[in-house]
Amino acid sequence: MKISQPTPNPKRNAPLVKQPLAVMQIHHSIFFFLIQSLCSLVGAQSSPSILVILADDLGYSDLGCYGSEIKTPNLDSLAANGLRFTNFYNTARCWPTRASLLTGYYPQQIRRDTLKQKSGGMRGKRPDWASLAPALLKPAGYRSYHIGKWHIDGTPIASGFDRSYYLKDQSRFFSPTTHYLDDKKLPPVERGTGFYGTIEVANRTIEFLEEHEEKHNDSPFFTYLAFAAPHFPLHALPEDIAKYDKTYTSGWTTIRETRHQRMTKLGFPKVELSPVLPNLGPPYHFPDQLKILGPGEVNRPLPWEKLTNEQKTFQIKKMAIHAAMIDRMDHEIGRIIAHLKKVDRFQNTLILFLSDNGASAEIMVRGDGHDPSAPLGSAATYPCLGPGWSTTANTPFKKHKTWTHEGGISTPLIAHWPKGLAARNKFRHTPAHVIDLFPTFLDLANITPDSPLVSSPGKSLLPVFTGEQKTLHQDIWWSHEGHNAILKDGWKAVSSFKEPWELYHLAKDRSETQNLAKAHPEKLKALVALWNKRAEQFIEDSKK
Repeated sequence: MKISQPTPNPKRNAPLVKQPLAVMQIHHSIFFFLIQSLCSLVGAQSSPSILVILADDLGYSDLGCYGSEIKTPNLDSLAANGLRFTNFYNTARCWPTRASLLTGYYPQQIRRDTLKQKSGGMRGKRPDWASLAPALLKPAGYRSYHIGKWHIDGTPIASGFDRSYYLKDQSRFFSPTTHYLDDKKLPPVERGTGFYGTIEVANRTIEFLEEHEEKHNDSPFFTYLAFAAPHFPLHALPEDIAKYDKTYTSGWTTIRETRHQRMTKLGFPKVELSPVLPNLGPPYHFPDQLKILGPGEVNRPLPWEKLTNEQKTFQIKKMAIHAAMIDRMDHEIGRIIAHLKKVDRFQNTLILFLSDNGASAEIMVRGDGHDPSAPLGSAATYPCLGPGWSTTANTPFKKHKTWTHEGGISTPLIAHWPKGLAARNKFRHTPAHVIDLFPTFLDLANITPDSPLVSSPGKSLLPVFTGEQKTLHQDIWWSHEGHNAILKDGWKAVSSFKEPWELYHLAKDRSETQNLAKAHPEKLKALVALWNKRAEQFIEDSKK
């Protein structure tokens, strides 16, 4: 492995090496003990800190460095000085991805997602053998911090985190009713107090990291920062929305085509732009709630020119809010980066940024409802992105969150680590999955865990970071709400709920434009058989 070994911070080591004369007067055995202790400290400090930043419902092309018109200078800078993955995958949904990220298992193995038409597996309690990352990192000296969304069984502190700010209420960015500090419930936030969820989780992150420097500066940290942005409801600060008021007047078709062209210019592999699926709407239909949102809402990606002026105005505003939420998230990430630089942690911190699933086509009303007379994007409203703009956010792929086509399971992944990554502004095309993050954390900490009851299917990404390893998995597997898929040797079999299996040669057709099921029936049959084999294995795993 050609990843360079980070050197300890001399400022933190200074108090330990300023007493050579006193040390020489100590008995030889004590001297040897002190030297051993010093070496142990140096070894601990050389382990990088880890910052995992997870966005919620962010589309594949929603960052500037992935082709977007949305301003994300801080994430763009991380990409320019690190790596961008083009074939990184999630589970198509929020809670299964979070379980996989922190355990290294497919969610069905650990009872965190269901296999439709199969027994076993559920959205339930993880088995005892599926520990979260903090529990395994602790013996290596890591302090662990959780901030933001949770959506995993149990609670953060009880699951091994040392500090946690858990923002459970996902329906109110301005006035959450349910949030916790270190597993203890906090009072509801009153509307109009200046609270905004994205800013608050950044504040808490900096607070925990400041405390870390004050009390534990000789230890590396593992920080798991889970933003709710840009998940619905589309809530954003007025000044952020104003930046994008005129950006989307050309409509979703033009913006999608422009993103596709920009991705090619940025150096992404050239792929065909997938066709828009005009009849594919939200995964769950709520006709009564659709009416609440008013005549400006549409639940299909209709041709832009066929929309009424009222619909265009409503849709332009929605995308401006979505962009504002991402813009603000990037700004807050910039504040955290500034803190890491100030305390001299930035160079030896691995920062990973990704999304839990593709952009969402959902349209619904929850929380405090929707007041059509209130400014769109304010606390009294409840807009969702919907399939028109979700199709754009997932450029160049098709389908959305919950589906296992590429639009639902593809995520940007940025990796930045100045002391450990020699590559700058490089792409990595190796297919990989969120199950690979957990073993990467252990690899960074030089931890070889005891053999668990069920072996993790995840693989460390460190060889991919160096560019040495082009193939990480023999196959990658998906299942969510009856949407199933498997990828092997560049070929992907995929089926939507109660629909026939499709076959795509992803190595040549990443955007799934040519269904080869009839042309290669034996290839499809073999992949489906492998999918079923894995499914049966995961059912058995979930029972242990």
